[in-house]
Amino acid sequence: MSFFRKLRDRMFKSSSKLDEGLEAIVEEGGAVEETEAVDEVIEEAATATDEVQEEAAAPFDDPVAPERPEPAPERPTDRPAPMPEPEIAPQPRRTGLMGRLTGRSGEPRRALDDAMLEQLEDLLITADMGVDTATRVTANLAEGHFGRQLSVREIKDLLAQEITRVMEPVARPLPLYPKKPQVVLVVGVNGSGKTTTIGKLASQLKAAGKSVVIAAGDTFRAAAVEQLQIWGDRAGVPVMTAPEGADPAALAFDAMTRAEREGADLLMIDTAGRLQNRADLMEELAKIVRVIRKKDPDAPHNTLLVLDATTGQNALSQVEIFQKMADVTGLVMTKLDGTAKGGVLVALADRFGLPIHAIGVGEQIDDLSPFDPEEFARALTGAAE
Repeated sequence: MSFFRKLRDRMFKSSSKLDEGLEAIVEEGGAVEETEAVDEVIEEAATATDEVQEEAAAPFDDPVAPERPEPAPERPTDRPAPMPEPEIAPQPRRTGLMGRLTGRSGEPRRALDDAMLEQLEDLLITADMGVDTATRVTANLAEGHFGRQLSVREIKDLLAQEITRVMEPVARPLPLYPKKPQVVLVVGVNGSGKTTTIGKLASQLKAAGKSVVIAAGDTFRAAAVEQLQIWGDRAGVPVMTAPEGADPAALAFDAMTRAEREGADLLMIDTAGRLQNRADLMEELAKIVRVIRKKDPDAPHNTLLVLDATTGQNALSQVEIFQKMADVTGLVMTKLDGTAKGGVLVALADRFGLPIHAIGVGEQIDDLSPFDPEEFARALTGAAE
């Protein structure tokens, strides 16, 4: 199964919500138009019937009857004359009234007017795209299409095109540098999926031929350390740990020393989940960054913020705070399979312009994939592949 199909199938809460909303919008505004069209066709049919009746009656109203031709004399013959071949009349093309009656697609359509644009904007906001982004997307949609009769399928395609346009500039894979070790700091709030994201990325990087070391910097949760160790064993990647409650900044420093000694390509440092409104926890994260930079002034070379799609618009405030404290360089969004608010990723791209490296729709190793803006846009809107 392609990742697009998996994404589309698992983002059912988002896509089905948009599907239902778009169908309701088009049917609501298109019903009057369809009725008027049928009335018009019926009226034309009645007019055409009257004309045919008038033509049929015309010979009998003519006061001068045409002369009847004299019958031809019979010729004696031994056998009856052959019957003439019947002429087959060509089938008329359905371009007129009957073509309109029998050739209609049955697909509801509605004119893209101000009322419809307002309804589309509201629908995108319910998908957590945000007011500003939803307004911008619908405004772009109106350009060149305002007043046109559109079906649900055509609206989906147009929305997917506009969302793709917003997200194309931020769709970038995790950059890899010749610097050894390349330090990747992974941050995010509690439960955002940092640990599983690190494990999946490490496994994929190892499969690509890179040597990776993981530092289990969430020293406050034994379960997080155990989970990383499971992923490390699965990927064949070493995991450095420290006693529960140990200083995570000290562990990060020791991990850099080991990665340098072993010539590892990448060092991925997990951090404890922290709420963005807890100043003490955010300061602890800033300390990790300061300590890392004592070993390498350019480190961390990447700071990945892992976002949980189910948090909706709260993801915007998370990006703001983590950018200030840890200089975020890229985003990974998880749990797109568990929300009706996948549109928040569009709002993030539109507002911050940070690279989106990957998205996740499940717990398996292949459920984390490089971000493809067109695939995401078509899955979000329910457009065809």
